[in-house]
Amino acid sequence: MNPAEWLKRTATRYPDRPALYAGETLRATYAAFDYSAAAIGAALEARGVGPGARVAIFMSNRTEYLETLYGVWYAGAAAVPINAKLHPKEVMWIVADTDAALVISDDALGVGLAPLLEGRQMLSVDGADFATMRKGARMPAPVGLVPSDVAWLFYTSGTTGKPKGVALTCGNLATMTFTYFADVDEVRAEDAILYAAPMSHGAGIYNFMHILRGARHLVPESGGFDPAEILTLGKSMGPISMFAAPTMVRRLVDVAKAKGETGAGLRTIVYAGGPMYEADILDAVEVMGARFIQIYGQGECPMGITVLPRSTVADRAHPRWRERLNSVGTAQSAVQVRIVDQDGAELPRGEIGEIVVQGATVMPGYWQNPEATAKAIREGWLRTGDMGRMDADGYVTLQDRSKDMIISGGSNIYPREVEEVLLSHPDVHEVAVVGAADPEWGEVVVAFVVACAGRAVTSGALDALCLDRIARFKRPKAYHFVEGLPKNNYGKVLKTELREELKKDIAT
Repeated sequence: MNPAEWLKRTATRYPDRPALYAGETLRATYAAFDYSAAAIGAALEARGVGPGARVAIFMSNRTEYLETLYGVWYAGAAAVPINAKLHPKEVMWIVADTDAALVISDDALGVGLAPLLEGRQMLSVDGADFATMRKGARMPAPVGLVPSDVAWLFYTSGTTGKPKGVALTCGNLATMTFTYFADVDEVRAEDAILYAAPMSHGAGIYNFMHILRGARHLVPESGGFDPAEILTLGKSMGPISMFAAPTMVRRLVDVAKAKGETGAGLRTIVYAGGPMYEADILDAVEVMGARFIQIYGQGECPMGITVLPRSTVADRAHPRWRERLNSVGTAQSAVQVRIVDQDGAELPRGEIGEIVVQGATVMPGYWQNPEATAKAIREGWLRTGDMGRMDADGYVTLQDRSKDMIISGGSNIYPREVEEVLLSHPDVHEVAVVGAADPEWGEVVVAFVVACAGRAVTSGALDALCLDRIARFKRPKAYHFVEGLPKNNYGKVLKTELREELKKDIAT
């Protein structure tokens, strides 16, 4: 079913309920929200955008983001939300890969895209054309879609360095939404979802639950994550739920402690996207109470693999509470989760292997990439690339992420992508990129660089190259210039040795 049907139904039943807020300022009731989305849908349809088309959305967090999303769905097209942190060249790769019919952006981000559009259409939500669209004649109803129709194309980096489009269907999104109610949390009409993390990712994908319940949608005035602002909004606009990376949770708790606050008004904080250190979640519960829920998912199975409910996160009475607190919980209702060996055979409980998942939240495949799909989904099971173990009670503990991926501040960074950029410098002979532990970001990117014989290269030159080619958050935070890289007998770089070398540097 078309997600826009949910918005229309809620607006029909509860037209006067407050829907969209910028900070404490009400921007739209549900009736007004639905009208804007339906009018945008009509304008897109008039431009020839309909079922089978893709519309790229590249903008910062704002209430217009939701109006645009639902406008795209009203027209029956697929939305392609793009991380606002990405470099314009990375954005245009995604736009070209999806052959997007239109790019909808804002003035600040659109400036960088304009020179790269090459004839493609772009519309700014800050412009007069968009204002006219959202006030024009509306579509009477959303275009009909079936569960197998693609609604959301989520681009995630891959080990090849090329982004891959995760095709999420109407059925995937519906199952994810219903499973949230079953396993993660209930949503009530008086609640609000706070979009402090990027709406192109986990934060935005939690909009559906709150649309269904007719709850409020709150975008901070800052447009992002400001702990002091969030604590203030909790008191004035609560009860609030939000999605946060572990590093965001730690920063929020630190500010709460410094201000002598306990997070009043913050009802639920769902955390995911990287390792949560035991000391950090213990401190979080001590300071702010039983507000925290952990989920484990991937773009390929959005928010939907396992869950550690608030009761377990806050529990200190169970004989194995600490072990459970360090897990990512148990399988969500709509999926099966197994631990398998390299051949796909299920391993006994307690043994470490790859985490695989099967169920209605798992994507049907990557956008126009059958080879990558065949590698990721084998015999109906999604190979997550994450190593872990499952105990006798079904609790899954992540042993390690896929060997190469770096998780910095909740964002996934694949070394190969950074390496390819660095290797394009004429004075670089070899390079290896690894993650180094960091108390603030979880991990930071570190590059080991071997210069060409007789040449020299500087960190400044490599920084400039990265800033021209990839998002700022992906560039190395440190460069180590070495004479050679450690390799095995087959010539493969031994990144484990590089990581150990970084650990020794920290220790000394």
